[in-house]
Amino acid sequence: MEVSEATPGHRISAGVVVVRPNEADFEFLLLRAYQHWDFPKGLVEAGETSLQAAVREVEEETSISDLDFQWGEHYLDTGPYNRGKTARYYLAQTRKTDIYLPINPDLGKPEHVEFRWCEYRESMKLTSARVRPVVNWAANILKID
Repeated sequence: MEVSEATPGHRISAGVVVVRPNEADFEFLLLRAYQHWDFPKGLVEAGETSLQAAVREVEEETSISDLDFQWGEHYLDTGPYNRGKTARYYLAQTRKTDIYLPINPDLGKPEHVEFRWCEYRESMKLTSARVRPVVNWAANILKID
């Protein structure tokens, strides 16, 4: 079983590209913090696997608890960003349509100020250069053109 790789100077975030089916294919759940759109993710805590952290972070940030990893537990790692942090993303589907952004007890407010269900092209427009390869990776698995 994979264990947290917490080493000095190397932080790992884990998250999920959460999708839901629509009439044509799938929509991606994007969260906005400041002007940055990304998928739900957060730091892997000591003793957690990255998948456990990803599932926990999705529920903490979006209230989604019904993730279905029907495409397996494959993941994509991003290159280093934000002072050497690496992000690991998994792909899962939800049937939940009502999302809310719970209050983070440490912040006293939600971590994100907005969420959107977006089709592939809109996801590519909203996300940064760091996140776009993640959108493409998920779209390839989902067979979205």
